[in-house]
Amino acid sequence: MVDARGLACPMPVVMVQKEVKKSELTVLVDNQCTVENVTRFAGSQGYKVAVKADGEDFTLILTK
Repeated sequence: MVDARGLACPMPVVMVQKEVKKSELTVLVDNQCTVENVTRFAGSQGYKVAVKADGEDFTLILTK
C-alpha cells in the first residue's frame, strides 16, 4: 500500500513508480489531481485502475 495523502505531485507518482512491480497495489491519496496523475501513470504501465472516493480521500486499486 502506498499512502500518499498530504503529498503534492509528483511525489505520489514517484512513490507508485517504486511499487509497480506488484500485480496489485493500493494507493491512498487526498486530491483529484493526484488521482488523475497516478491513474495516467498506472495506465501507461499496463494497470487498470479502480477509484473509490471516501470523503476527502481516494483509494486507487491498481491491478494488472
